[in-house]
Amino acid sequence: MSESTTREERFEHGLAVLKRVDGEAGQRVVDSLADINPELGHQVVAWAFGEIYDRPGLAPRDRQLVTLGMLTALGGCEAQLDVHVNAALNVGLTPEQIVEALTHSAVYCGMPKALNATFAAKKVFAERGLLPLGQQPADSAPSATSA
Repeated sequence: MSESTTREERFEHGLAVLKRVDGEAGQRVVDSLADINPELGHQVVAWAFGEIYDRPGLAPRDRQLVTLGMLTALGGCEAQLDVHVNAALNVGLTPEQIVEALTHSAVYCGMPKALNATFAAKKVFAERGLLPLGQQPADSAPSATSA
């Protein structure tokens, strides 16, 4: 976007990116701000999605991995995690890749935050009919002969 782009043009561009990445979940977030802080909704669309999410330096799936990690690290962001788990699925991440990223976050963010993020992902997966996920790897499953 150039400096001569109008506020409305930035919003329209951001809205197209938001719909491509977050789909209906992102639109619900913006709509939920209409009666309390429409300017924040505008900035989410025009700036966060129109300016930042649309930058060429990272692929959309990579942006979502980064976003999931940061929301997990922050903690208390389960509503945003719902949106971004949906977005991660929308841009090509598999449920297993999302779960792996959240498992990896336990090392850096702590177990409680990784658990909260995983439960947020579980909610989204359930809503999308993606549960149960695959079986445990064979080498980690308890054997029938172990005591």
